[in-house]
Amino acid sequence: MFYFVLLKQSKVPLYFSRSLHHTHCMQLYDRLYASSFSHKISHPFVHIMFGARQTGKSTLIRSIIPPESLVFDLSNPSQRLQFAANPGRFIDMYRALPSSESPRFIFLDEVQSVPELFDAVQFLYDEEKRSAPDERRTRFILCGSSARRLRRTGTNLLPGRSILHHLYPLTSIEYQPFIPAGFPVETLYGSRSLVPIFKDEPRLVSPFPKRTLEDRMIYGELPAMAIPYAERGTNADPRRELLRSYVAAYIEEELHRETQIREWGPFLRFLSLAAYESGGIMNFAGIAKESGLSAPTVKAHYQLLEDMFLGFMVPAFSGSSRKTALSTPRFFFIDLGLRNAAAGLSLTPDTLLANPGPLFEQWVGIELYKRLSYLGDSQLSYFRTAGGAEVDFIIEQSGILYPIEVKWTENPTTKDARHLEIFLHDHRDRTSHGYIVCRAPYPLAVSNTVTAIPWWLL
Repeated sequence: MFYFVLLKQSKVPLYFSRSLHHTHCMQLYDRLYASSFSHKISHPFVHIMFGARQTGKSTLIRSIIPPESLVFDLSNPSQRLQFAANPGRFIDMYRALPSSESPRFIFLDEVQSVPELFDAVQFLYDEEKRSAPDERRTRFILCGSSARRLRRTGTNLLPGRSILHHLYPLTSIEYQPFIPAGFPVETLYGSRSLVPIFKDEPRLVSPFPKRTLEDRMIYGELPAMAIPYAERGTNADPRRELLRSYVAAYIEEELHRETQIREWGPFLRFLSLAAYESGGIMNFAGIAKESGLSAPTVKAHYQLLEDMFLGFMVPAFSGSSRKTALSTPRFFFIDLGLRNAAAGLSLTPDTLLANPGPLFEQWVGIELYKRLSYLGDSQLSYFRTAGGAEVDFIIEQSGILYPIEVKWTENPTTKDARHLEIFLHDHRDRTSHGYIVCRAPYPLAVSNTVTAIPWWLL
């Protein structure tokens, strides 16, 4: 099992640091993707991991690769400038390495800052493939927080030679379960999730400490947001400042550096509006009018947020026979803490819980997206008609549909299930049961075909 590391002697969580040199007196936390990633890198391919900054990519990779691995941190200006000026230098360094009877691991961090290194890695991969057996071939691991520059420069992502990985902010599986005392969930149901598609998710040995739903909705799921104050060496809560710094130092500065945006003021207005409207159906014309940008420019900016792994789109469900069904996708920020900070909202319970329903729906949507991405072979969509009929989220796997409604209520009723019942009837050849994710203390049978499940049983 593989873990994240928190240095107790430091007031700054390791998740915001690039150093792994000090590992004594440490608290260990496991990540959902660690076991899968460890298994996959045993195969002699180039492994490329993408994800937003501070989701823990570097820490996860360094915790898994052998201690004698070669690590090139391209966020270090001296290393970045050396390879940017002469990408062939990487090939020369590689060829100077002594021979090895076991596979060598080479980790290139923030590789998007020197896209030419992809060609160098391909050259070495192809050269070694012709001359070395699989069990001795080098494992190249490339890590990046942006695909923008790679797409703009037409960078070769090594098709046929690479395996792509994505790391996201924390999921519910990565926390200690938030289960009421005296309620033996796994004994009763055989799983911590009542949604069938999630029943076989692994259980982690050392999950992050449990957090309340409200705390996760306000501060989000970046690993640094999940660290108890006592383990930071401080009694003060630094998370508001950390999130605001993330938006200022990363989203704004990184986007500015990675792009060729000329109208920076309008872009910042777009960023705030996009964050505020997160979870809604995309309205290019409306945001264009309010930000002072053209609709095509707004569309390009949304693509930029996807390229930086800061957001994702949920498409409209395409399997409906209803002619009035909407087809425009919804856009979500990848993390509610980042969304709240980018929207300029006050990161306090009173402010954000004044209208908790839409925020809770976003939280569920983000949670579903992350976990389905790790599972693979499934799709997430939503359903809505011009007449107002809607289902918040629909999971599709192997032709089976799992419709899900989200309600900020502790007492769901048949009224909350009416849209699910209509959807179940219309698609009875592909689904037989729907779910309401809510704040009920226990699972409830709302009807013969709809079950209300607490958020912690999702």
